[in-house]
Amino acid sequence: MSQTVAVLDIGKTNVKLALFDDGRLLWEKSAPNCVLPGPPYPHEDVESAWTFVLDALREAARTHQVSAIVPTAHGAAGALIGESELAAPVMDYEFTGVEVIEPEYAGLRPPFSESLSPKVPAGLNLGRQLAYQKWRWPDLFAKARHFVGYPQYWAWRLCGVAVSEVTTLGAHTDLWAPRQGQVSSLAKALGIDHLLPPLRRAFDPLGPIQPEIAALTGLAPDTPVFCGIHDSNASLLPYLVSRQAPFTVLSTGTWVILMCVGLSLEQLDPHDDTLANVDALGRPIACGRFMGGREYAVIAGGGGNPALDAIERVIVSGAMALPCFSGQGGPYATTEGVIRGEVAARDRTALATLYCALVSDLMLTRMGATRGDLIVEGTFAGNLSFCQTLGALRTTQRVFAAEDTAGTARGAAMLAHWPPSYHIAGPAPVDPISITGLDSYRKAWTAAVDMIAR
Repeated sequence: MSQTVAVLDIGKTNVKLALFDDGRLLWEKSAPNCVLPGPPYPHEDVESAWTFVLDALREAARTHQVSAIVPTAHGAAGALIGESELAAPVMDYEFTGVEVIEPEYAGLRPPFSESLSPKVPAGLNLGRQLAYQKWRWPDLFAKARHFVGYPQYWAWRLCGVAVSEVTTLGAHTDLWAPRQGQVSSLAKALGIDHLLPPLRRAFDPLGPIQPEIAALTGLAPDTPVFCGIHDSNASLLPYLVSRQAPFTVLSTGTWVILMCVGLSLEQLDPHDDTLANVDALGRPIACGRFMGGREYAVIAGGGGNPALDAIERVIVSGAMALPCFSGQGGPYATTEGVIRGEVAARDRTALATLYCALVSDLMLTRMGATRGDLIVEGTFAGNLSFCQTLGALRTTQRVFAAEDTAGTARGAAMLAHWPPSYHIAGPAPVDPISITGLDSYRKAWTAAVDMIAR
């Protein structure tokens, strides 16, 4: 019997459909994910994404017998849905206009001790998005029957069942109390608790695809749709079932998410943008994050990965990139990024690599993540110099690179047959090296960062 799982992966930059069989990638297709300018506010272009999904499912069904569909999506996004359609557009979390309500919203926000969700810019707190929609667009808000996380929106679109799920509700939304494992006080204070549908687990089947989707795509009418999961938590799944705590996964892409499994929550500090996310089993996970992929692109001025000798040239030059180059995420989100010193154009990727390794190291140290392996997955796993530099900065921990561009989707595919019975390939160890001058460079960089943050 076919075990081919289709994963719908809605990222901030791209939307993808990928097929897996026992963890093996069989086929994938992707397209850019767009943001529309509004009105009523900048929002996700869900209809273009939906057209892509139907076309991709139709193409996949011609050559594969799909046995299940699992959605995964980026965080800080959710959908107000009516009986059969969106009640309001899905807000783009980079919309800074939501900050106009901050004085009123601050009075409702739960304390960090309850939510373990720091105050972050724009719409990165999903609760702030909801408050903005309710207060500034009441006519749209009044049409809502449910509010669901973004992965669950796509599940609802596919099968018609509306549910809540903890990895999305627990992703710096202000809506979840991780220690208690329940909805936070914000839901009642904001008056939206009645909009939250029943909780289901990420690996729960919700029902078959809707008949019209079967007709449009050629998929079997009984193809089940699973609840789905927040994308960073999907990246974590393979390690939850194959490694012993403590360990840390650096899920890298537009964001660098540092997920420290087995670490105490006591050193989390909202000023550092450290927080608790919630894994697929409902357990709080100490996390830090910064917008590493975007900052890398700004500093580097383009793509590509540097050789190790370029890292050494930058260290010798003394040139430094000081945070922050994205305006959001990490302990220095409110400072303006600056490059000090002269660096050759050919070494800009090395400067960006050093910067991202140093920020990762700083955040891990502040969180107390000093034990256990470090697994780099996603974009930066293909940057050997980043992995080597991180290892040279953190000499008491081993670094591994999971060079798997389909890591998020591969993790999500596990949910269709949970727990997975097949062998999960481990990440490749990165040989430890020493980098001349790195310790002195780190001390100088840290001192410079402390000065600009005062």
